[in-house]
Amino acid sequence: MIDELLGDAETMAAVDRVRPDAEPVETLARVAWSVLSEPGDGVAGALISQLSAHEALRLVLNADVFALAEKSIQEGRRRWLPRAHPHAVRDALRGGAEVGARLLLPGDTDWPESLDDLAAHAPIVLWVRGDLSAVTADARVSIVGARAATAYGDSVAADLAGDLAATGTVVVSGGAYGIDGSAHRAAIGVDGRTVAFLAGGVDRAYPAGHQQLFERIMASGAVISEMPCGAAPTKFRFLSRNRLIAALGAATVVVEAGWRSGSLNTAGHASSLGRPLGAVPGPVTSAASAGCHRLLREYDAQCVTSASEVRELMGLAQDASSGTQPGDDPERVRLLDALSTRTSRAPIELARAAGLSDDRVRSLLGTLSLDGIAERRDDGWVRAGE
Repeated sequence: MIDELLGDAETMAAVDRVRPDAEPVETLARVAWSVLSEPGDGVAGALISQLSAHEALRLVLNADVFALAEKSIQEGRRRWLPRAHPHAVRDALRGGAEVGARLLLPGDTDWPESLDDLAAHAPIVLWVRGDLSAVTADARVSIVGARAATAYGDSVAADLAGDLAATGTVVVSGGAYGIDGSAHRAAIGVDGRTVAFLAGGVDRAYPAGHQQLFERIMASGAVISEMPCGAAPTKFRFLSRNRLIAALGAATVVVEAGWRSGSLNTAGHASSLGRPLGAVPGPVTSAASAGCHRLLREYDAQCVTSASEVRELMGLAQDASSGTQPGDDPERVRLLDALSTRTSRAPIELARAAGLSDDRVRSLLGTLSLDGIAERRDDGWVRAGE
């Protein structure tokens, strides 16, 4: 298969476009494996880590050598062989080249090393459209939740994502309707960066209604998939995609989730990886928050109600991320917690949220404005992004 692909000029031209200055044999082999295997295939991952992608592919395609392989590899071959066609690899490369995608391989400078924590279940390749630096930023948080979000959930997700993105944290999510979309849009709204993991190829927008959102994400952040271009999202691929969302973030926050929400799958991956896990509480009567309450009760998730608590969950120094200083006035800290980078709030609203008098809030706002931390708008005050 590899020899046939190496001899195809159009295929090699596509390799040069998606993977400049690449070693073509290993690149083609890894793309082939991304076509042959489903995401997170631990047998394929272990085989590649032991032999290299090219040698593993030769083993699988060589019937004589393959007959000596262990049972798990023989079973894997029966899954992989029906997809072992050079034209499928060629189409994936051409599709990536046509949309300007970049192919990342493990060990690359831009490869997010946190994904290696998945061991044999780590992605074989990543297709990226957008700014590669967003993938390797120092501060990343995963925010996920229900597709059928309530107004409460959308509002909380937007406030958290907006506040975090405004101070340099990259917001990671899955590009879906509901909480995911609210988190992505809020990050973009404060000129922050966000990353969307897709369950299908990066050449197709899913859901289709988020086509424009993905374009906006790519302007400063990135859209990523381990699936080859042309691949369609499936239920299994959505669940497999969740492990990447959990692995990329320094912490995972579930904003709103039903009792059996797919977001709990992401939370489970975060927990198994040892990533801090947070959950936003909701009304006890709301079925949309039942999953979050379950995480708090049964899975040792931390209760999260503000961006400052998310930063604490991530292990970020509070004075570096929210404008507070060591030994800062407690009233000032409370006011900062009440301020949003996204939603303007009148002094009286801030007074109620912070538990301070209206006069004290107005005095502190003046000081924060001089320090460049708070900003006055026509309809209220917001916290200024860094």
